[in-house]
Amino acid sequence: MLRFALLMVPMFGFCFHTSVDAAQGDNETTVRVFIFAGQSNMVGSDSKIEDVVRFPPFVGLDRPQENVRFSYCLGREDQVASDGWEPLRPVYNVVGPELSFAREVTRHIKSPIAIIKIAAGGTHLGGDWNPDEPSGFKLYPVALEQIRSSLALLDQQGVKYRIEGFMWHQGENDMFEADYMANYGKNLKNFIACWRRDLKSPDLRFYIGELCTKTIWGMDLRPRMYAISLGQREVTDSDPLAHYVPTNHVGVEIGGGTGLHYHYGTLGQLEHGVNYAHAYLKAIGQWSSKPRPLTTWPYAKGSRIKLFVMAGHRNMEGERAFVQDLAKLEGRARLLQDDSSIACRYSLGGGYKVSDDWEPLGPFGFYETFGPELSFGSTLKAAGVENIAIAKFTHSGSQIIDWTPEGSEAKSRNLYPTFLQFVKDSIQQLKDRGHDVELAGIFYHVGENDMSWEPFRKGAAGRVMSLMNAVRKDLSQPNLRWFISQQTPPDHESVNRVDVTSEIAQATSDDPNKIHMKLLDLPPQREQLVIEASGTVWLGERLAEEFLSTP
Repeated sequence: MLRFALLMVPMFGFCFHTSVDAAQGDNETTVRVFIFAGQSNMVGSDSKIEDVVRFPPFVGLDRPQENVRFSYCLGREDQVASDGWEPLRPVYNVVGPELSFAREVTRHIKSPIAIIKIAAGGTHLGGDWNPDEPSGFKLYPVALEQIRSSLALLDQQGVKYRIEGFMWHQGENDMFEADYMANYGKNLKNFIACWRRDLKSPDLRFYIGELCTKTIWGMDLRPRMYAISLGQREVTDSDPLAHYVPTNHVGVEIGGGTGLHYHYGTLGQLEHGVNYAHAYLKAIGQWSSKPRPLTTWPYAKGSRIKLFVMAGHRNMEGERAFVQDLAKLEGRARLLQDDSSIACRYSLGGGYKVSDDWEPLGPFGFYETFGPELSFGSTLKAAGVENIAIAKFTHSGSQIIDWTPEGSEAKSRNLYPTFLQFVKDSIQQLKDRGHDVELAGIFYHVGENDMSWEPFRKGAAGRVMSLMNAVRKDLSQPNLRWFISQQTPPDHESVNRVDVTSEIAQATSDDPNKIHMKLLDLPPQREQLVIEASGTVWLGERLAEEFLSTP
């Protein structure tokens, strides 16, 4: 790929329109300019434009968005750049977060938007993106040139605009250099200050994307990823115009071998863009989740409620189970309707989406997804189980170690205290309404990623036991029933030395209230690790059937 010549303009007397203009009055004709920059997970590496149709909420994003201006410079040695402004579209069949970002933002605001993107895989903030002493591919000056020339064209066309936000996703490569890793926060703070100075935008908002912990690097390089996250948090905690954007719950490309990968891939990139869009819309007060109120409390006063807790990772969350696909499953479309006879509360994605109060059981996942709780509740109800309530706690970007009371060196990823409190709160809220509460069981679907990396696969059984025993102790319920469901783990020479299914079965065999469910007959799935709509419905039904058949 060859880089096209960029428009060069004289810099003396150059005028940048910034977000300060908003204070002087805005109108719907002012173009809001967003800058996207970073490394491979900003580029869209390992995404495939032909896969967009597989993910119903994002259908159509493989086509140009004629109403959105787009300027870009991508790559390292062989850079490819736009010839001025173009309609927003995939470049070289690569799906980037700007595609879904633009569509989501333009659904909520009337002002036109424009996107300038500069990204290259395998680059450092400490070197390539260093504003003061750029090295390597010297991307800071490349980016500054691309932005200035693109804005100059708008000036020449008499287009009124303001620079509205800077979306940054980078950091993986800095964790391989000790100095860069240790100083990531300091370098990021300087990076932001230099952009605000060079773009004459002192109030420019930055949106700092979290590094995805669902990738293999989130496991085998856990301490290094944590160090980068501390640097990012250092900046976003101290700068009111810098926002931390969680991304470790989004989809990740399924790789060969055991299934783990380094990149978001197609689905993850599309969800990545929605994350940035919602972060921006929240910052300007233009977005909030749709309420799902439980208008009538479904239980008789003073009645006894059976509370079911559902917990886990990717497939308990419903990563690739879309409501549009559920509508096509024979006899299952009814699950799309809210069931106000079953109260439900939830915390998804490690707290990315949390219910305000008890809601009716229904589809509530982010990105138009659903989990096995729909078919679980429906199956119990059809079997005559009454006064059902469901509390769901998931984090698809976690591993089992994060759920244990011991946790890991990545302290911000420790879930146990939050999970335990979630269960306690669920019980107490029902009691506060005057009910007697029976915690009927905790249903935990074993971490899919843990099965794909030998050190975590080897430790899975012990960590599951640690979680179960700690919750029993802390709830003072020594006989609390746990249902541990486990799908067929990846079959690959790099992990097969550990028979994790047998190890979990052995660990749970001495206690009739620790039920190990070997789900070895899941419906056919397209890829390793993740199940889709039909498998998610099946999972919920199987969990309910196991409960109904357990004395």
